[in-house]
Amino acid sequence: MMNLSPLIRLRVWLRLFLLQGSWNFERLQGLGFFFALYPALQKLYRDEQLQQVCREHAGYFNTHPFLAPSVAGAVLEMEQRRSRNEEQAVNIQDFKEMVAAPYAAVGDAMFWGGLRPLTAGIAILFAVKGIILAPLIFLLLFNLLPFWFRIFGFIYGYRNGIRSLEFLQQHRLPDWAIRIKETAVVLLGGVSAFLVFQQLQAEQIPKGLGFLAIPLVLILALCARRGISTLLLVLLTTAIIICLSLFGFEPTAWL
Repeated sequence: MMNLSPLIRLRVWLRLFLLQGSWNFERLQGLGFFFALYPALQKLYRDEQLQQVCREHAGYFNTHPFLAPSVAGAVLEMEQRRSRNEEQAVNIQDFKEMVAAPYAAVGDAMFWGGLRPLTAGIAILFAVKGIILAPLIFLLLFNLLPFWFRIFGFIYGYRNGIRSLEFLQQHRLPDWAIRIKETAVVLLGGVSAFLVFQQLQAEQIPKGLGFLAIPLVLILALCARRGISTLLLVLLTTAIIICLSLFGFEPTAWL
């Protein structure tokens, strides 16, 4: 059978932007993934064989949307091999199930848990400085890396097929996810400190008073590392601040 043309591969890649357009609780991204692959499957198969392959791909599937192109590219390469009746080490459906969970875990940690708060912190810095384009800066910075993964991942997956799994290990994406999250924490901590000192200056309160918050931050961090719920810590801290305000606590009275 014929190989897939660049135009067909481009159609599949563009359709992956609609991956979650038919998301449902039964198959999650399954129908969206099948919709993306369909132009390629039409070129590779005919009649009953096409129907059988379509039924296979219309089942359950779920991974991180930014890494789904990597899976789709590899699946296209494997479908080409299957259409030529070539033997493969792993069944295509088994391959999808094998990579979906690791890609979802890495993608959630890297993009949702790390990149999003990191770029949000940068955008907040611009907003504090009065730059009205801060929301656009956030959108630009946040989408650069995912867009690169969408393009490079699809190409890499199509060229390497099942060997595209090596990408996670070779580039240590889980380690990168941790580094991005750590950088985001440092940046957001710096932004918080900047906002505190800016507010103290606006209220004409000595800036040195802001250092009194350091012991509280260290205590909260220590509690979080010991497994205490972060939400519970936030609620307790908020409750303490509200109680102090109700009893007329004045920071300047301590000076």
